[in-house]
Amino acid sequence: MSSFLHAPMAYTIAPSVSSQSVRGPMTMRLSCCRAFAARNAAKIPIPPINPKDPFLSKLASVAASSPETILNRAVNPDTPPYLDLFDSPKLMATPAQVERSVSYNEHRPKSPPPDLPSLLLHGRIVYIGMPLVPAVTELVVAELMYLQWMDPKQPIYLYINSTGTTRDDGETVGMETEGFAIYDALMQLQNEVHTVAVGAAIGQACLLLSAGTKGNRFMMPHAKAMIQQPRVPSAGLMPASDVLIRAKEVITNRDTLVELLAKHTGNSAETVANVMRRPFYMDANRAKEFGVIDKILWRGQEKVMAEVAAPEEWDKNAGIKVMDGF
Repeated sequence: MSSFLHAPMAYTIAPSVSSQSVRGPMTMRLSCCRAFAARNAAKIPIPPINPKDPFLSKLASVAASSPETILNRAVNPDTPPYLDLFDSPKLMATPAQVERSVSYNEHRPKSPPPDLPSLLLHGRIVYIGMPLVPAVTELVVAELMYLQWMDPKQPIYLYINSTGTTRDDGETVGMETEGFAIYDALMQLQNEVHTVAVGAAIGQACLLLSAGTKGNRFMMPHAKAMIQQPRVPSAGLMPASDVLIRAKEVITNRDTLVELLAKHTGNSAETVANVMRRPFYMDANRAKEFGVIDKILWRGQEKVMAEVAAPEEWDKNAGIKVMDGF
């Protein structure tokens, strides 16, 4: 760039013309051209170019390759000088550039991430965390069938936190057949089913909790179980004869529920029917006594139970002598 700016003009400076010999406009134009040439011929000191300055390097490169770009410039007071020589910055990449970016695609999944039920399914876990409505029943039954098809010998873990076919305020949200559908699917499985109550197992959900494989029915320490009679859905403007038909169906479902709970808890049907006259709530200990579950899950119980001495050891330490025949 400096060599270009310091290059002398092609013509030389003529002697000055006396003011007395100036005649006409032609002579005056020649005088102006000579004065302009004299000014350009003078060397103006320019500081050396910093090779690490990208702006000056770009400007020198343009001056050396195409000087007309710098000489024939339109003056624009709104734009700083010479900045238009640089390309306009791009603040955002195009989608195609993003797709071609190696750093972006390196750890990018090739398919959408799976939902949470699918992740649990890989661990052979089926989670019921909602009331038993048709959508929940469809998903749970399908998962049970899939897990049996994958491996009929490995256990299936059924976690339950559900209010059954009602909401927590007692309003009916699903038919009793929703719970019976999941129960029948459990009974058809070849796999062992380990049931775990977390939160609540109410009504039909309590039946599913008790329907697990004996010895593998668990309950968290602060979970609640409750059995109650099925409820009649809202009749609205239904005719009286239809209301009677629905009432008979509810009685049938109640008797079926009593029979199945008696089967899995080891109690008589009369005992179950008596406690079901009103909502029968059970904490973990009471549910274990009633036969709904087999064990209470809490961290560290295996270590504590292993350290418990046998009954004979307790008697010996207490100084109690066991007599023969007693």
